[in-house]
Amino acid sequence: MNAFTLVKLGRRIRLRDILPPPFVRCLLGFLTLNASTALFGQEPSFRERVGPGEVGVVAPGDTVSVPYITWGADLVTFQANGGLTTRPGSIFARHGLNLRLTPGDDFIQQVRDYRAGRSPFLRGTVHMIGLASEVLGSDPRTKGVALLQLSWSAGDHLVARAPLRTVADLRGRTIALQSGGPHVGLLDDILRSARLTWDDVKIVWTRDLTGSAETPAELLRQRSEIDAAFAISPDMAGLTGGLRTTGSGAEGTVRGAHVLVSTAELSRSIADIYVVRRDYYDTHKEQVTQFVVGYLQAAEEVQARRQGRDTNALAGQRALLLQAQEIYGKTALPTLADAAGLLADATLVGYPGNVAFFTEAGNLSGFAALQKSALDLATSRGYARERMGLFPSGLDYTAPAFKNFLKHTEAGRTGRFRAEAVREEIEALSAGGALDDRTILSFTIHFEPNQNAFSAENYGAEFRRVVELADKYGNAVVAIRGHADPTKTLLDLVKSGLTKGVLKRTGAPGNYSYSLNGEPLDLRATAKWTQLINDGAFDGVAETNPRETLQAALNLSRQRAEAVRESIVGYAKA
Repeated sequence: MNAFTLVKLGRRIRLRDILPPPFVRCLLGFLTLNASTALFGQEPSFRERVGPGEVGVVAPGDTVSVPYITWGADLVTFQANGGLTTRPGSIFARHGLNLRLTPGDDFIQQVRDYRAGRSPFLRGTVHMIGLASEVLGSDPRTKGVALLQLSWSAGDHLVARAPLRTVADLRGRTIALQSGGPHVGLLDDILRSARLTWDDVKIVWTRDLTGSAETPAELLRQRSEIDAAFAISPDMAGLTGGLRTTGSGAEGTVRGAHVLVSTAELSRSIADIYVVRRDYYDTHKEQVTQFVVGYLQAAEEVQARRQGRDTNALAGQRALLLQAQEIYGKTALPTLADAAGLLADATLVGYPGNVAFFTEAGNLSGFAALQKSALDLATSRGYARERMGLFPSGLDYTAPAFKNFLKHTEAGRTGRFRAEAVREEIEALSAGGALDDRTILSFTIHFEPNQNAFSAENYGAEFRRVVELADKYGNAVVAIRGHADPTKTLLDLVKSGLTKGVLKRTGAPGNYSYSLNGEPLDLRATAKWTQLINDGAFDGVAETNPRETLQAALNLSRQRAEAVRESIVGYAKA
């Protein structure tokens, strides 16, 4: 059989293994539960959470209210605006905008303000806004237009106790999850990747995401029946000690707690976006276009400073972090390192990312695909009764409004990293027995004896799954491991060992026991006898050579793995 393994490779991931002091990802919590948790309960619809209210007209005026949340990509909005109000000379000011940025961590209140006309904008993730879709789409004036993608998350994690090693191990387990928060969509992606459903797990809902005793992280710490919990980076580090470490029980960590899945690898799950009301979009098309262009300009500036391409990079970066600390407060961001960590966990997508997200045909992590996933989740889990999606922006990314102000307008895909670059690392992990410790998910395909060809006609379903997982888990590696029957190698090992006298056999046929130089040898211990063959323990017998037989089996395994790889690449290109 051939095995497909989705593997974490820490040094290939941009998220830091040693995390900065605590910061807050975003408080998108729905503060409607009276108790701290609701065990195994079904959440009420989003409409019930928001409550009654009339659709209002967006108030006319010179200043437009725009919400922000506590997340790294929103530092770009601050950069564009020059602060909470548009500062003269700022990027947004140069685009003719006059904005007032307002806190939006209470997503329920955001939706109420949006509906009432206090702000024409909504700030959240695709899945969060999908949960609110029925409220947004119930009136043609408030039906949303997906305007701008800000980032992908690299700082959200599913932390599990020691017995859980892969995603498939979640079946039958109890998971702590914030009610209606950004991790609802993340869990949905994780379950679907392992072909599990929500019925396969038990959910303990919490009120808050972070910063209180009523969070998933605290439940994992306090309640032994909780098998896994979602957490943002600082809370994850408090449970495990770090992205690639396991909690020892010391210094507040939970013994055996480790990161099972992270958006550091599942990098195409949480997409942060801005949505604007349809009535406002229709009457203020030029203004909202300038908002998008201004944000993308600021994103280029921030990226240049992060990468040191700006001649005043250090001063500019420090000014940006100080501004974030002032806006969010020192309780949320005690130090500039916290602000830097907040920014680092947001993968800014810029102009190329927006073109791919909104316009690229067949993009498995594009707007159409993510919206379908969000609406499937909203309707299947009872957040909405009907499918009421968003409109894509329809912006012309080739227009002078974009081309005249942006430096990086290439829209082609660039490689995240080349798989060939990590081949040696994968093989070393496999040979050392550590590959399983890095495995997120694995599955197998079966084939006939002597088979070396794997066509899409026969294996299309498996190939599609690999392509989808490789896209969603953008910072993980798909390791394809081929297999061959070891029987001939074992037969040659036994013959050679008995002939040389180094191997002894006792017992009756069908129930033999073997010893090598007086030490028991279990022929089921593949790694052990493979090492003995490679060390030359069975060399020197002319008629049988287990070393050659083993190498032939390894060559066949590699040929099968390479054949599968080439077939998958061809399938993906088609």
